[in-house]
Amino acid sequence: MDARAEAVVADRLADSGGYLGHRVRVGAFLTEAEAEATRSELTALGYSGGTWYEGWDGDQPSIGPRSGPVNVDVLTIDPRRFKGEVTGTFGEDLERTETTSELADGALAGVNAGFFVYGEQHGAPGDPAGAAAYNGEILSETVGDRPNLVIDHRSGRASNQRLTWEGRISSGREELDLDGINRVPGKIRNCGGTDDLPTEAPKHDVTCTDADEIVVFTEEYGTATPGGDGLEVVVDRRGRVQEVNRERGTELSDGQYSIQAIGDDTAHLDEFATEARRIKLTNEYLDERGKKLRMTPHTQVLNGGPNLLTDGERDITAARDGMVHADNPGQFYGWTHQRNPRTIAGIDGRGRLVLITADGRQTDSVGLSISEAADLAERLGLVDAINLDGGGSTAMVVDGELENSPSDGSERAVGDAIVIRER
Repeated sequence: MDARAEAVVADRLADSGGYLGHRVRVGAFLTEAEAEATRSELTALGYSGGTWYEGWDGDQPSIGPRSGPVNVDVLTIDPRRFKGEVTGTFGEDLERTETTSELADGALAGVNAGFFVYGEQHGAPGDPAGAAAYNGEILSETVGDRPNLVIDHRSGRASNQRLTWEGRISSGREELDLDGINRVPGKIRNCGGTDDLPTEAPKHDVTCTDADEIVVFTEEYGTATPGGDGLEVVVDRRGRVQEVNRERGTELSDGQYSIQAIGDDTAHLDEFATEARRIKLTNEYLDERGKKLRMTPHTQVLNGGPNLLTDGERDITAARDGMVHADNPGQFYGWTHQRNPRTIAGIDGRGRLVLITADGRQTDSVGLSISEAADLAERLGLVDAINLDGGGSTAMVVDGELENSPSDGSERAVGDAIVIRER
């Protein structure tokens, strides 16, 4: 069996790329069965490894005979002509997942949208892992200042914006800062918050922790708020304290919200709630200038990353957006450099919202590296573009029919979707 070591050199991005390291490969095979037989022999000798289709590498140019086929679907919405609505939707509640087909039921079209908690060990499955606002209601905090797709569903106009989140509760002169909204306290998927460990910076596909947190829950979260040790204060629509529970976990009635605290912040919330007459909740996104994002009943915010294009130029900020891990170089190699299914959103030179899906991890559609995703967006005339959730989540539905071929073999249930409906 002939073995070879191959240098892996990624495309230069705005803040990362270049030489990644070496990989070792054994043989070249015409079929997966032949490759698996050799892998079994090596495993018996004490080596570890897997089988791989070289078309998924991402090493070759995105255009050319060795690039491999890619199945791409493109959905374009012109705000000057389209008279319907473009909205974000999460289904019945935030903590449950549905397929894009289910979320787009009865609609003209839909694509999967933002990153979300995947696996109960990381929090509440379905909870957005980044910014999320639907019809003007902010229901999830940002991941650092990662880019987001902002849509006005009434006009159909969209933009890519880096947003940060601020939340607080106040009563008179007393106030407490919030750590998050509608997520399990102490678990921060993709990191990017305050006092998170091991980092306060965005770190994609990692769940950071924080032993001392205050998190607010709205009735959109789910059937009941997360249970556990700590304190929970239930507040009515007028800001009056209804309950102070010494354990977390309750069902909220219409118009109520609750505030949970864990760790050292339990005593802070307890003292605050004891003194408070009426509680005011402040929950807002800020743009890069520190200006509050104007929220209307038509505003939708969906999280994404990394950035791909800015003002018509390649601007791939993989390191800034948390896709480069110093303690795990394989994260960048597998997630950013190699070809995967991708979902892309952006705005073209005519001000149209463009939604793109590219199938991957298949021999008849190899997928795109993040660099190739930016190339595709540029070739399709986008001026600004970001990457949305991809992999097995990538899905596009038109008139109730699934247009693409999901890499899992069937549609994955996701946290939210961008849905286009008739008004």
